[in-house]
Amino acid sequence: MAQIWAGTDIGKTHHHCVVLDAEGKRLLSRRVLNDEPELLALLADVLAIDEDVVWAVDVADGMATLLINVLLNHGQQLVYIPGLAVNRASAGYRGVGKTDAKDATVIADQARMRRDLTILRPDDERAVELRILTDRRADLNADRTRRINRLRGQLTSIFPALERVLDLGNVGPLILLTGYQTPAALRRTGRSRLETWLRNRKVRSAEALAEAALEAAGRQHTAVPGEKITAQVIHTLAKEVMSLNEQIAEIDKLIAARFREHELAEVISSMPGIGPLLGAEFLAATAGDMSRFGSSDRLASFGGVAPVPRDSGNVSGNLHRPRRYHRGLQRVFYTSALISIRNCDASRRFYERKRSEGKRHTQAVLALARRRVNVLWALIRDGRCFQRELPVTVPA
Repeated sequence: MAQIWAGTDIGKTHHHCVVLDAEGKRLLSRRVLNDEPELLALLADVLAIDEDVVWAVDVADGMATLLINVLLNHGQQLVYIPGLAVNRASAGYRGVGKTDAKDATVIADQARMRRDLTILRPDDERAVELRILTDRRADLNADRTRRINRLRGQLTSIFPALERVLDLGNVGPLILLTGYQTPAALRRTGRSRLETWLRNRKVRSAEALAEAALEAAGRQHTAVPGEKITAQVIHTLAKEVMSLNEQIAEIDKLIAARFREHELAEVISSMPGIGPLLGAEFLAATAGDMSRFGSSDRLASFGGVAPVPRDSGNVSGNLHRPRRYHRGLQRVFYTSALISIRNCDASRRFYERKRSEGKRHTQAVLALARRRVNVLWALIRDGRCFQRELPVTVPA
């Protein structure tokens, strides 16, 4: 058992570290710059107090990365306590004020008393790369969604009929909007010239798209105020969405290549519904190390697909989704379960059985996702690939 506990309240430029002994007495309190020489000096001073130390942090990535790697590289034991847990625990300590020193004290004291905190370990290099790439893809996808929504808003303000018939998730309508944004411009061009313009830009189903656009143009002959400048904004937004599509396609290739290099790629991708992208997101969230969770139940809870009870008084069996879980990992489990219903007979039968029991669609998919966590856990544990059909035993 550790003799001292070092709690660190993580900040962008500075951290605050507080060291407590087994009785909860404060032995050290220091604000330290988020810089390697300063962190090494802090490590030396804490080890001078006692070499048997447990470090605790309230952030496990981002601005805490340098501190975490300095500690792990020097063989230190490190645990993670979520910021929300620190915030709630602070209410039980004396004083109503909030300071970095108090937060660091709470972190150290919680680490001293609790034995259920997550132990931080060095991450596999490929898992770190996948986490960076999948986070970047999520940012690009969010940027694309914002721009598409803005594009729809601008188009609706001057040409609602065209906005209704265009699927801006496809590249063809975006190409159309880089050249034509108003009803008058489309009518002046005409069907033949518009089809030729679209074909020259390799738009699929150019005839259908041109017909839909011209039909919309025929329904509006009113030019609204600000139409000209709005058309320029639409042109710019359409180009930006196309650029983001290209960036996402490029990063998808990088993610797929990095995922296939991982030793668990074949096992994970053998699971119905999990391709390179979802597999990469799974590895980014878990590093593929199931020993971090201890059981499939804890993995399911971490991924938000295991309901938790909220019983009170005479009310029992009241199950709800957990409030704290990994959103990205839940997306992996839920989306892959949804896909597997279409291409895996066993998954479809399980889903239909849950539906026949009276569960709603979302409940049935979550139940399937929970069952699939057990399967994926066993596959990774045993290092074997998923088999759609059980092997047939031939009698001797």
